[in-house]
Amino acid sequence: MALAVLNALDSARTQWYHVTAIVIAGMGFFTDAYDLFCISTVSKLLGRLYYFNPDSKVPGKLPPRVNNIVIGVALVGTLSGQLVFGWLGDKLGRKKVYGVTLIMMVICAICSGLSFGSSAPAVMTTLCFFRFWLGFGIGGDYPLSATIMSEYANKMTRGAFIAAVFAMQGVGIIFAGLVSMVLSRIFLSFYPAPAFHDSPTDYAHVLSTQPQADYLWRIVLMIGALPAIVTYYWRMKMPETGRYTALIEGNAKQAAADMGKVLDIEIQAEQEKLAQFKAANEYPLLSMEFYRRHGRHLIGTMTTWFLLDIAFYSQNLTQKDIFPVMGLTHKDVEVNALQEMFETSRAMFVIAFFGTFPGYWFTVFFIEKLGRFKIQLVGFFMMSFFMLIIGIKYDYLTTNKYMFATLYGLTFFFANFGPNSTTFVLPAELFPTRVRSTCHALSAAAGKAGAMVGAFGVQNYTLGKGTKDIQKAMFFLAFTNMLGFCFTFLVTETKGRSLEEISGEDGSGETAGTQMTGTNSSSVTR
Repeated sequence: MALAVLNALDSARTQWYHVTAIVIAGMGFFTDAYDLFCISTVSKLLGRLYYFNPDSKVPGKLPPRVNNIVIGVALVGTLSGQLVFGWLGDKLGRKKVYGVTLIMMVICAICSGLSFGSSAPAVMTTLCFFRFWLGFGIGGDYPLSATIMSEYANKMTRGAFIAAVFAMQGVGIIFAGLVSMVLSRIFLSFYPAPAFHDSPTDYAHVLSTQPQADYLWRIVLMIGALPAIVTYYWRMKMPETGRYTALIEGNAKQAAADMGKVLDIEIQAEQEKLAQFKAANEYPLLSMEFYRRHGRHLIGTMTTWFLLDIAFYSQNLTQKDIFPVMGLTHKDVEVNALQEMFETSRAMFVIAFFGTFPGYWFTVFFIEKLGRFKIQLVGFFMMSFFMLIIGIKYDYLTTNKYMFATLYGLTFFFANFGPNSTTFVLPAELFPTRVRSTCHALSAAAGKAGAMVGAFGVQNYTLGKGTKDIQKAMFFLAFTNMLGFCFTFLVTETKGRSLEEISGEDGSGETAGTQMTGTNSSSVTR
């Protein structure tokens, strides 16, 4: 049993509204990535500005506890926002809460840059407050953007479209490095470091921080509001998805009208058939029926995203600590504050441009050919392989920065041409319309729990202890990636099938949970 409006969406040729949806949803992810990762480029500057001891002969640093909170608080907000907005997306509609997330991101990005206070603790507290709520808005974008794109797309290019939305995260990471690099260079040209004097005990050129640098980190954070502002109008013009209107609201006529305008065709309403369709799919999320049909896959999407984000966020948020070891930046006692920010941002940009960014788009181009399952397996395996090499050959690599940078970049490439993309795609396809946003939110929230393990755990107890401990971190992350490889066998291939066929909503009696894992066959049942 299939509805005309769903058939029309599944079989629609790729057209302008698909591109529009990708851009609108993708700009949200551009903003998300920029806001989450730009903090890595400014955190050392914050330490130099607010925690410098004049009696010390070393640059100021954020205390470990403060550093972890400044970097990780947005992740806590993101996890919370994913759960709240994911649930609201199923209860109130995707479109109704889609604009709220964008407004929160705009307001909180600006307020983060305006963080006030008469002391260092006051400024950091204000900054963390606004970055929590910034993360809360970012969190809502995950399940809503994925769900909207999956419900708009046709079944032959759905994976590529969802992956393209997520690929804007790579662009956001690049721009986080690029904007910080350009602005720090501009500030350096106007406010050069104090001159170095002849006395060997004179550290003024390194220890001092230009007071104008206090504007720099604020500008970097506030720029994150711009792409969200630009796309707000177009996001509000998007109609509710036909699947939500029909299958959850039960309004076949409105769904047919909305999607008919989008597709520029006439679609039959089929209200009576819709009633039968809904009656066959009324089981709630917390039920044995859901567990029987979809429980294994929910466990699979949550565990793989959790394990992936331990490695992915450990890498991204601690790049500033790894770059000096790789020889891509000078040590903090060798450069002044603005120079350090410039070098850190430049290294982040180079790694993202040559390693992170291509991986996302390889997934877009190959996901419909290779499938989600294979890409995720290969990605996890190759991440583990390259991290293991870094760990084993660590002493050699510290003297060969180009080899170190290449291997490190390859871990990013296979994270994105691999599980970082597919863990976003699969939860948007595997679950029924009524709980699709909630299940994606649960999976994404598990991922952010993994990110917090990376930010608060791996960074604090390995990368934060000393350069040699980076080797231990690589062994640990290689192990978590191999666990991700194993847990991937809990999910199944989804390419080439409609969302209703995958979830069993079409009344075929088969769900993704009854398919042979990793295959696209619909003829193999338990």
